[in-house]
Amino acid sequence: MEAEHVRNINNSVNMESAKRSQLTTSLTNKPEGHVLVLYTGGTIGMMRNEQGVLVPIANAFVKNLRKYPQLYDREYAEKKFGAMGPLVLPVTATDNRRVVYNVLEYSNLCDSSNMTMDEWIRIANDIKESYEHFDGFVILHGTDTLSYTASALSFMLESLGKIVIVTGSQMPIFDTRSDGLDNFLASLVIAANYNIPEVCVFFNTNLLRGNRTTKASASSFEAFHSPNFPSLATANIKIEVDYRSIFRSCALEKFYVHAWLNQNVGLLRLFPSITTNLVKVFLQPPIEGVVLQTYGSGNVPTNRDDIIEELRAATKRGVIIVNITQCATGCVSDTYEAGKLLKESGVISGFDMTPEAALTKLAYVLSKREWDTETKRQMMETNLRGELTAGRPPTMQDWDLVEAVARSLRLSSAAELQELGSILFPAMLNVAVIRRDIVKLESLKGYGADISQANADGRTALHIACCEGDIKVVRRLLKMGANVHIKDRFNRTPLTDAIEYDRHEIIKVMLQCGAHLHGNALLIGERMCAAATAGNTKRLQSFLLAGADLSQKDVSERTPLHFAALHNRTEAIEFLLDHAADPNCVDMLGQTAAELAEAVQATDAMRLLGSFRQKGTVNGEVAHVDAKS
Repeated sequence: MEAEHVRNINNSVNMESAKRSQLTTSLTNKPEGHVLVLYTGGTIGMMRNEQGVLVPIANAFVKNLRKYPQLYDREYAEKKFGAMGPLVLPVTATDNRRVVYNVLEYSNLCDSSNMTMDEWIRIANDIKESYEHFDGFVILHGTDTLSYTASALSFMLESLGKIVIVTGSQMPIFDTRSDGLDNFLASLVIAANYNIPEVCVFFNTNLLRGNRTTKASASSFEAFHSPNFPSLATANIKIEVDYRSIFRSCALEKFYVHAWLNQNVGLLRLFPSITTNLVKVFLQPPIEGVVLQTYGSGNVPTNRDDIIEELRAATKRGVIIVNITQCATGCVSDTYEAGKLLKESGVISGFDMTPEAALTKLAYVLSKREWDTETKRQMMETNLRGELTAGRPPTMQDWDLVEAVARSLRLSSAAELQELGSILFPAMLNVAVIRRDIVKLESLKGYGADISQANADGRTALHIACCEGDIKVVRRLLKMGANVHIKDRFNRTPLTDAIEYDRHEIIKVMLQCGAHLHGNALLIGERMCAAATAGNTKRLQSFLLAGADLSQKDVSERTPLHFAALHNRTEAIEFLLDHAADPNCVDMLGQTAAELAEAVQATDAMRLLGSFRQKGTVNGEVAHVDAKS
């Protein structure tokens, strides 16, 4: 049911895109960021009934959002989309993008304590259905199991290139005093504006890596902590992002969803005088993986050979046992004899993973049928999504280069250093791209440069590389984690530049890494019509490689074939016909491409299109027949 609802939302987004091209300049001078909100349940959307008890009420959430001016710019939204269109946040002069958001409310709103792996899979699949239609995603969720959901999604959403934020609140968003309003608004703004391709948790001004979070308080507005990793961003008066902390996928592959998890996993927490029978029973089939929460830095009682023997027997049967600490911060190690005993028994280290991350990662790794047991054990000790730091706390390399320049300019504060880095690094990355200097690119990344950091025009090194056309540089940037979805101030992605410069090999690589056409379909149609007008078959080939529909219409409902016929561009006509462009499309005057060619006496076009002639109407619809028949 939800999947069908998602498809309906996607269709409405395409229709809304068509409307946007016909709006006045005053309404379109700010680019838009599109966010899909998945409302799964939880306190944030609940209402108080007559008895003052919090309850979820179906279909009430969006209706109430439209009543709040902080959450809905009624004048703009209704003028642009109509009364039942998507929601739009009010915009200020300091905003880069206007936030437009759709809400998908789940038919059975779920208290987070009732969440299961099936719900995680449903959320992941809904993101998959809508991935190409939105810039970011916000999941509204109850707080009790929020960290489990965020951790699971971080593993299930493979090669993620867009931001996914899981948030909720301790009090309902519509209460007079609520943390929900700030959490929701900040999540929407960040999801629409910032290049953070991770599953995150936002709570109380902090954007945290999802698989590093744990719920720390049942009553505080600062409910979630990231004990072993710093915040990715903070949302105070300004939103400040630590781009050096962001985990970026370096695989040259498209985003996809791993929609299956192994449920035969569990958490076993040691305690003084734990019985052998309890441990033995817990480790029996069908259990396949266990997160073992031990004392301190990974210790077990050294005088309990009975427990050690049960753990050793289980690992020999193929059960994967991962050792993590019961402490809120820190990591396990084999410094002490007790830790070495576990390692010798086949128990592997979970380093500084949270219980939520360790359990969901185990469910994910064990579900990988293509991996044997040894590979699965290795993957549990490998940093897959930034969920662990292998044996040491996270550190960032010193910005020696930036600091040297800062000293010469007599700059010293952290804010000044960060601002200087945001100016210097993009400029130097772009120069390295133009010079095709891959060694320099890698050196700059070593100094702390974010490979996807944008310049003043919002353009990244990958934008420049797609214009320059060196496939080796493009591949290297992608392997260094460059993001394919970033839009510059002109709303152009790197794929847009590759198309505009007809870099066919680069287009193929970009698609392989998950890039896709975005934005207004009519504008894409206009660009293809312009190419057809000029007889530019190379540009038409670029659009075709990028996945464009060669029968896409412009605002006059004419296709590229109409314009190729009108201007007698025979090569373009042949190319379009060879690649399934529809010769029977009619424009707003009811004319086909063949009829336009005849109207202007474009003889070559008439010859190529002569087999497609209009012949009467059927039930008010224009009918077309092949003249040969």
